[in-house]
Amino acid sequence: MTSISLDSADLTGLDVDAIVIGVVPAEAGAAPADGAQALDRAMDDRLTDALGALGATGKAGEVTRLPSLGAVPAKVIVAAGLGEDPSAEDLRRAAGAAVRSLAGTARVAVALPAAGAEDVEAVALGALLGAYSFDTFRTGNGRKGPVEEIRLVAPVSEEAALGRARTLAASVTLVRDLVNTPPSHLSPEDFAGEAERVAAETGLAIEILDEKALVEGGYGGIAGVGQGSVNPPRLVRLAYTHPEASKTLALVGKGITFDSGGLSLKPSEAMDWMKSDMGGAAAVLGALAAIAELRPAVNVVGYLALAENMPSGTAQRPSDVLRIYGGTTVEVLNTDAEGRLVLADALVRAGEDSPDLIVDVATLTGAQLVALGTRTTGVMANDDGVREKVVAAAERAGEPSWGMPLPPELRKGLDSAVADIANISGERWGGMLVAGTFLKEFVPDGVKWAHLDIAGPAFHKGEPYGYTPKGGTGAAARTLVQLAEDVAAGVL
Repeated sequence: MTSISLDSADLTGLDVDAIVIGVVPAEAGAAPADGAQALDRAMDDRLTDALGALGATGKAGEVTRLPSLGAVPAKVIVAAGLGEDPSAEDLRRAAGAAVRSLAGTARVAVALPAAGAEDVEAVALGALLGAYSFDTFRTGNGRKGPVEEIRLVAPVSEEAALGRARTLAASVTLVRDLVNTPPSHLSPEDFAGEAERVAAETGLAIEILDEKALVEGGYGGIAGVGQGSVNPPRLVRLAYTHPEASKTLALVGKGITFDSGGLSLKPSEAMDWMKSDMGGAAAVLGALAAIAELRPAVNVVGYLALAENMPSGTAQRPSDVLRIYGGTTVEVLNTDAEGRLVLADALVRAGEDSPDLIVDVATLTGAQLVALGTRTTGVMANDDGVREKVVAAAERAGEPSWGMPLPPELRKGLDSAVADIANISGERWGGMLVAGTFLKEFVPDGVKWAHLDIAGPAFHKGEPYGYTPKGGTGAAARTLVQLAEDVAAGVL
């Protein structure tokens, strides 16, 4: 990962290849924000005129490059638009967009407004996430590598904030790498092996159930989804404990390492990005890695429900009945509604840890994209207060989300003629809410629960923006870390 450090030296004398400054809207087009005044003076107060000549407006998301013309050692200046009254998320996105635009540059100074810990963390995190590049399978084709070194110029010493940014960036990077890894190199067994590596490095306790243990233990959902693949399923349990903790948070992630739809086969155009269908499990693993380093006073258990959903002579069939862990039977009317089956097993198992709150995260439904688009997570819960607090935590973490209802009348559509419940509804509408309603059936009585549908946010198919790259985004990892800290603080 790109290195980053704090520097309080004079911006104009730094020996770097490029300088990133912030600009805000002004009458003349754009004006330097706090942190850039010294650079403006070094350019004989001509920076504003130069930005105006290049059409800069200072709007959020805008990136303008200009030469320094020898005014400072750095040859290139990048002006990142902050917009009016920039928030922490505006700073994150501006830093990310600017650093991403400097791919191929070795050393960069970032001088966005950073007057306190929150701003330092935001700028540092955005810059590190903007420098992300997934190059595991590239053999060298002239592609520019990410920025190697970032020096964050700030008038305050906030090493703790910088350290937190590094930890969160490493967490998100892990999630992005997992989501971007092709299914040829990330089977359920491979994913479980990666979880073992993370556990060994962070001190997390780990337990892995293989396909034989899943069948013997009665995990019919995970075993059923995985039975059509030559790559057998796994259930991974990770645990972080704190000696002063009084509450327990359980995190459950959907980990379908590739989703063909099974015998209810997806169309080909909907299948090429289904390597991302394990984004929920990746988010849980990434969050636990960060939690183990940040050490909030809460116990956290995480479940990765891992399977590959493939069509074959051994695959489950529409109309099959599975017995979920704990005994509930499910009629499988559509094998492409498989995520809720593996989550059902894990939710019931998570209840045995006596958690105060269960949060599951999953790339669960295409209906989420229809309802909320590609950037906004849908949040459902069995408690209105929990739902709103989860949405608030996600917003603080910089991950847009929106609270959604679970109307009780939707449950009837899941009635089965032969089993306790069906995995899809006889009704066409409200697919995201129906999926949440199904999951709610497997949450233990009296336990608060929230469900995050990240089907759109987990994988970005368009051009990069802000600190978000094309491909895996790392969605929900920061939200889960924030939730752990909120539980530790008594907010949840």
